[in-house]
Amino acid sequence: MMLLQAPASGSNWMQLVLMGGIFVVMYFFMIRPQQKKAKDQQKFITDMKEGDAVVTIGGLHGKIVETTEKTVTLDVGRGMRLVFDKTAISRDSSIRLGQ
Repeated sequence: MMLLQAPASGSNWMQLVLMGGIFVVMYFFMIRPQQKKAKDQQKFITDMKEGDAVVTIGGLHGKIVETTEKTVTLDVGRGMRLVFDKTAISRDSSIRLGQ
């Protein structure tokens, strides 16, 4: 003989609250930090100036000797100058990774 049980009245409500809580936690721990990092990177790119020591996304270290709207020219040593898109500049060379 099977007994039918009535569904718990608050279970649907609790599932919605739990899913909403999980979304809020994911937003603040995953999505928001990525947005902040992208904003900081964009600010860094727009604030670059001649004389800054930088590292490219490929790991090349150099000093900015010229900037245009879309490119930077790096002096990488012994008078060798290379032209890169501004988006290829990863970070200031004085900043250590992981900080």
